Amino acid sequence: MISLQSVSKWYGQHKVLSDCTLNVEKGEVVVVCGPSGSGKSTLIRCVNGLEEIQQGVITVDGCKVTPRHKDLLKLRRKISMVFQSFELYPHKKVIDNLTLAPVVALGKDRSDAEHYARELLERVGMAAFAERWPGNLSGGQQQRVAIARALAGDPIAVLFDEPTSALDPEMINEVLEVMANLAKTSMTMIVVTHEMGFARRVADRIVFMESGVIIEDTPADTFFRQPKSERAARFIEKILSH
Repeated sequence: MISLQSVSKWYGQHKVLSDCTLNVEKGEVVVVCGPSGSGKSTLIRCVNGLEEIQQGVITVDGCKVTPRHKDLLKLRRKISMVFQSFELYPHKKVIDNLTLAPVVALGKDRSDAEHYARELLERVGMAAFAERWPGNLSGGQQQRVAIARALAGDPIAVLFDEPTSALDPEMINEVLEVMANLAKTSMTMIVVTHEMGFARRVADRIVFMESGVIIEDTPADTFFRQPKSERAARFIEKILSH
């Protein structure tokens, strides 16, 4: 469903992605991990065209992802993204955050969109907060709303960019549980995270990056039991001991 072939990206003279190749099948949950500054977030932001690549090819559902491609907006409607800073519209109530894109961008009937939005809020444990303003919610509640909003357009895949990094420790588990339940529905997911307990429990594959290079791309159980590289082994040891 998602394919990156020999993808490289520069910011000026600084190369942030170097010859990255990754294939994600329909229904797979792929966790991308590695030290800070390794290119993880940049990698997934390239998947839906938020960042422009200078070399290589990215395809999603058979369509190339390029900044000027006529199908880019269509692809962005197929792939949702959950950001670390929630990115909810503060001037719109929770229910309106979920219905805006389906009604305006996808042309869905307002009543149908609202009915589905309430189903999604129920699914993430936020049904009672439909009429609240985002500013009146905790960080964990806002992120659960953001996940529901990401699902409102019936995407074929969801990208998560460190969705728990801005949360207090006590709020992290409630968001990870929602994501784990989503994974059980066979939703295609690429998740950038440092939450290795979540990765071990939910991921089909682990992609380990350092300095813009994919060092390992391996089944999750193999990654934690017998990493192929010494660098990944040191990373796992530090994370798990912490």
